[in-house]
Amino acid sequence: MACISNQVTKQQALEGSIRHLPTTNDTTAPFLDVLTNSFGVSRSVLPSNEQISFLWNSLPRLLSSISPETVTDMHVKMCIAISAGLFDGAVNYAWNLAVTGLRERVLQYGVGVVSKVTNDQEFDESKLLQMRDSDLIQLCLNLNLLSEDAYFRLNQCRDVRNHFSAAHPPIGPLTEYEVQNFINNVLTYAWSSDDNPKGIDIQELIRAIKNGRFSEEQMRHWQDRIEGTHAAQRVMIFRTLHGIHCDPSQQEHARVNALEICKISIETHFSQGIKSALINQHSEYAGKGDTERQTKSRLFFEQLGLLDVLDKSERHVIVSNACKNLMRVHQEWHNFHNELPFAERLFEVVSQQQVPDTAKPEFVETVITCSVGNAFGTSFAADTYYSRMVKGFSAKEIELMLKLPSHWNMLAERMQQYARCNDKFRKLVSSLDIASIPASLKASYDSWITPRE
Repeated sequence: MACISNQVTKQQALEGSIRHLPTTNDTTAPFLDVLTNSFGVSRSVLPSNEQISFLWNSLPRLLSSISPETVTDMHVKMCIAISAGLFDGAVNYAWNLAVTGLRERVLQYGVGVVSKVTNDQEFDESKLLQMRDSDLIQLCLNLNLLSEDAYFRLNQCRDVRNHFSAAHPPIGPLTEYEVQNFINNVLTYAWSSDDNPKGIDIQELIRAIKNGRFSEEQMRHWQDRIEGTHAAQRVMIFRTLHGIHCDPSQQEHARVNALEICKISIETHFSQGIKSALINQHSEYAGKGDTERQTKSRLFFEQLGLLDVLDKSERHVIVSNACKNLMRVHQEWHNFHNELPFAERLFEVVSQQQVPDTAKPEFVETVITCSVGNAFGTSFAADTYYSRMVKGFSAKEIELMLKLPSHWNMLAERMQQYARCNDKFRKLVSSLDIASIPASLKASYDSWITPRE
């Protein structure tokens, strides 16, 4: 009883310490003046005393959502960096908190389960630790560990960290308000457990599929649940169902359940993105020489009436992989310098022959997203290839392009948040050959090329 009382007292003391941080400006302000003067540099290389004081005084409220038992050395270092005016360092420590928090969510979900859901037999804790930040955020979205809103906010934070933190040479300083917003988003969406995304617990779905043959009521239940989740998770779900059907170790009722869900959903939920993911998974079986899974996969496509898409699977995979490699580099901090060879590779691939219909959505979204860029600009060298690919878009690809801003994707989010991204998209639309614009999309085209008042 005394032990519990001591733990409670310690927790209350820690909570009180966080709510009432010591005053630092009286001691750090003179120190920063002396230090910068001793190096012969202007005090303006660091945030002003007022900026430091504002951010420091906002910390208790920002940290109020943290459970005392989860406080780490990175929380402390973040606060120390703020007190010293090292806002770029504070952002880097805060981002490390985000990555740590997301990794912990995946570990709690279960590494073994993730391996089965993603059909990546090599996925383990070491691979999780080596994942790129952008891939980690995407994985958490796919597993329903993040909401769509959290996904976009953390991606924005990742962009800020890549371009403005001490992790890399920053392109400019951050204001106290920007750092405050950054820390709030990290603690709210990556560190806190209060964010409750709406979607499907894939572990629950897998258990239900393996438990026994579905009744009609169960089938309707899962069909409704799949319909209610977001597009990114639906891709993961149908990849999982395809993997269960092709797994020779699964019992027959599990394989039938997986196939039946897909059959019911094919008319309403089988987007080109889902077809693309299934084709890629089928090709992975072939590449690994897994003839048993490959045979069952071909039967899966046949049962769904999708055998025709396999005829161009090799071509699809080449385009899809080129898109994925480009998008992966685009989301890294050094994208402005490193996009060129990947953009050139994609240009060479699509110049050789027509892009398969199943790969068109990914191709168009990749090219337009990279060309529009982010809040800080576009890779100038790579944009030459983007412009050439956009000007060569077919009528179908133009249709996909004009619909992108109205869908849920990174491009639409950036266009909503940043005026330069919106303006760049308008320029891309203006570069299209008007003769190639489908009549049904003429109004949409005109709305983009009409100058804004």
